[in-house]
Amino acid sequence: METWRDLERDLEDMREYYRHGKTKEASWRKSQLKGLLTLLKEKEGDIFKALKQDLGKHHVEAFRDEIGTSTKTVNTTLESLKDWMSSKTAKLPRIALLTSAEIVPEPLGLVLIISSWNFPFGLSLEPMIGALAAGNTVVLKPSELAPACASLLANAISTYLDNKAVKVIQGGPSVAVKHLTPVTLELGGKCPAVLDSLSSSWDMKVAVKRIIFGKFGCCAGQACIAIDYILVEKKFTHTVVELIRT
Repeated sequence: METWRDLERDLEDMREYYRHGKTKEASWRKSQLKGLLTLLKEKEGDIFKALKQDLGKHHVEAFRDEIGTSTKTVNTTLESLKDWMSSKTAKLPRIALLTSAEIVPEPLGLVLIISSWNFPFGLSLEPMIGALAAGNTVVLKPSELAPACASLLANAISTYLDNKAVKVIQGGPSVAVKHLTPVTLELGGKCPAVLDSLSSSWDMKVAVKRIIFGKFGCCAGQACIAIDYILVEKKFTHTVVELIRT
């Protein structure tokens, strides 16, 4: 089992690897993204099994919400990478008439990703795609509440990606650092749906059906985009409740 001393050494090695500039090269970024594509293709069956074991996910749901979306994101990123890496001319105030400026995208360095249990692959790989495309080194801490998925991620990523720049650490809260600075959170709001009479073209049965699917059709409602409550015009309340019950 890896000790804190081992982990600190690994992290310093990753910082040093980043400082050498390898991860800033377009060719390196493309190779990592293509490695993720290969992982998703070759490990598809294993991913299905892990999601079934941890969460009971059907393979159709697993492909729709995790493998398929991540594959699409990688392809979009590969197509857009050259443009995203390019500097852009910055607009300047008139007082700076004889000067020019550019906005140059730069990676942050070493990035830590802590993913959630409800989409163990999607919420691990989606932020990793962005981090690698930006030229960062990455530490991924998958959720200990989906152990089969976490184990598969650890084994697969070390095989398909540059293990000098990408590392997976398994475990619970005890393995996370005390302070995360700076930090970016991916959080869902309390998502409402509104049903009113402002439009004469909508079908109430269709609307309620879509609301129910939006709430329970994805990971049993355990998703940041799940509809948590409905704002209904008073005269429609009884009808909406009955449609939900049926």
